[in-house]
Amino acid sequence: MIDLAFVRANLPAVEEKLRARGMDPAAALGDFAAIDRERRNAITEVETLKAKRNKLTEEIARLRKAGGDATAQTEETRTLKTEVESLEGRAAEADQRLQAILQSIPNLPQDDVPVGADEHGNREEKVWGTKPSFSFEPKPHWEIGEALNILDFNRAAKISGSRFVVHYGAGARLERALANFMLDLHTREHGYTEVLPPYMVNSRSLFGTGQLPKFAEDLFHCDDKGAYVSGELQEGDHWLIPTAEVPVTNLLRDETIDESQLSISLCAYTPCFRSEAGSYGKDVRGMIRQHQFQKVELVKFTTPDKSQQEHEALTRHAESVLEHLELPYRRMLLCTGDMGFASSKTYDLEVWLPGQNLYREISSCSNFTDFQARRANIRFRPAGAKKSEYVHTLNGSGLAVGRTYLAILENHQQADGSVRVPEVLVPYMNGQTVITRQERF
Repeated sequence: MIDLAFVRANLPAVEEKLRARGMDPAAALGDFAAIDRERRNAITEVETLKAKRNKLTEEIARLRKAGGDATAQTEETRTLKTEVESLEGRAAEADQRLQAILQSIPNLPQDDVPVGADEHGNREEKVWGTKPSFSFEPKPHWEIGEALNILDFNRAAKISGSRFVVHYGAGARLERALANFMLDLHTREHGYTEVLPPYMVNSRSLFGTGQLPKFAEDLFHCDDKGAYVSGELQEGDHWLIPTAEVPVTNLLRDETIDESQLSISLCAYTPCFRSEAGSYGKDVRGMIRQHQFQKVELVKFTTPDKSQQEHEALTRHAESVLEHLELPYRRMLLCTGDMGFASSKTYDLEVWLPGQNLYREISSCSNFTDFQARRANIRFRPAGAKKSEYVHTLNGSGLAVGRTYLAILENHQQADGSVRVPEVLVPYMNGQTVITRQERF
């Protein structure tokens, strides 16, 4: 959420940033200036009337002490009390309207983010690796996996519906090997602390990271006693997590930590659940857009002066996974029209998929500045300062395990239909160097 005082003091700049995001500032901000003015006027009048009432109270005390008549003054204080309550109600109502506006506004893009309407405005920042060349026509991962008997989309559809998959044998082991490798890399080499969070969260947690209330349709809500009513944040309801970003970021919700504890780097391996409500008809084949998938998530809490540096570091940590696995990729700086709601700057890492002859996003690494921290009330206490400040939060996939899995199938496929296991994964695969066709049962 954006700071109210910042919007008030920089309204033209905020409007320009919203235009860059492809939004109509008038529609997004509504009567912000008028409502803010109404609120401030009401607060000013309240303070004036309270001061007048305090003087009358002192005058009443003096009159009563002297044995005089304070009836008129007493009646006036009652009138002032009624006026103050009315004005406080007006101020509170205006504040609610302002908060509703602020909660609906996305984070403002940083100045170095390219302006663009959609993914076509994204900017390529880096390319790594050499695309593999084959003496045969490379296959997409769904054909490879089904031919090897390690992926089963038909039985997954039978037991759960579309956009699910069952893994067998070496395929199931490959999924587990990737997760263990990623966690080991990030904890041993990159300094992250591993976290195993709950896979269900309440609506306040989803509000904190920006998924609620705007993106409720993209989530799976549990049918439990704490029913979610649109716009009302419950403590007792539950949602399946769309990413570990939600529970891990909310670990520090409503907390103030010492500056000496920052930066904090956490990683978590969890399943992720997404309804894919807005992607009907897209990527219906294979493992690209699943209702359930596994992911290793990287989350950082830091001070404002270090967030740019930490963003670059986090992105490099995600890139290093691809490099260890010998997977060609490129880094894209997302433009203003393609950024997520809570992000101020995002790098997408896109892995090359030869079976589909395209790059596909495998990690989004974002700097949220203090946007999530304001919603979740996460603060830090600067050394020697009396007043606390909001932390900056960052996160990124390190990586999406399913998409890494399919990238290995497509990039390391061989002419005989088998798949070479990247060298760093061999110990996690119990020494297996090649995945060949197997019997499922």
